[in-house]
Amino acid sequence: MSRWRAAAARISAATESRLLSRAFSKAGAPAPQPPCRAFSKASAAAAASRGPTAAAAAATSSAAGARPEVRLNSMFLSKPCSLALPPDSPLRVEDPKFTGIKHFLLTLLLFYSKQSKSIRGANVIFHRITSQVDKSDIYDVFQLEKTFKTTFALLVLHMWLVLRRLKEEGKDGVKFGQYIYEVYNHDVELRVSKAGVNLLLTKWMKELEKIFYGNIVKYDAAISPEARQDDLALARYTRREATCLSLTDKEAMFSGNFKFTTLLPNSPSPAKPVR
Repeated sequence: MSRWRAAAARISAATESRLLSRAFSKAGAPAPQPPCRAFSKASAAAAASRGPTAAAAAATSSAAGARPEVRLNSMFLSKPCSLALPPDSPLRVEDPKFTGIKHFLLTLLLFYSKQSKSIRGANVIFHRITSQVDKSDIYDVFQLEKTFKTTFALLVLHMWLVLRRLKEEGKDGVKFGQYIYEVYNHDVELRVSKAGVNLLLTKWMKELEKIFYGNIVKYDAAISPEARQDDLALARYTRREATCLSLTDKEAMFSGNFKFTTLLPNSPSPAKPVR
């Protein structure tokens, strides 16, 4: 029986690794690592931080170097729509359709259980978030300097967009959001370490956790109908993505088969020859 268990474990591990890395390699980024810490229930009223437009304004003020010309108004002319990936998209992630002994062994190991699917979905979704946040496009479009603080602010903003959408699905969405938060926590720990902050990692994580929950509260207030409609581009982008996610179906949200709006700086129009 031990040989059966060992064989089944190898099949399950290999299957999950291929499942995640296949889609991530198509997007040109490594698969996220599994979470290493449990979800921490911090106070949602934690003090805090800045709203999405304030974070953008602070980062913009220190922007350095030449940036591509961007005509922001043209980005918001299209009608908001679902962000779900089409059925034939190469970026989609699907569970393998095994039959026979492989399906039996994976079922035995709970590969197809609700919890396992949630963990896989959480990793895929967080990869969608980091794909949007780590690319240079979003910094070029909104004229932001790519620093740790700016990247963290954008990471929290996109986490909030996803968690806000999942709350619309009730208790199932809130519970699924906790899996994503676990992956987020692990990723932030790695980012803090890479930034050279190794001695006070625990203190940094507590401070960043306060900022996370403080921003969540402020973002909820900022996007409410009673809030003042800010004309800054990042605020317009945030509201549009929130609307698009609300139009994205539950299956796409829980499987991670959606993609944030592609941001591409517009090339400057060629100068007309002088006659």
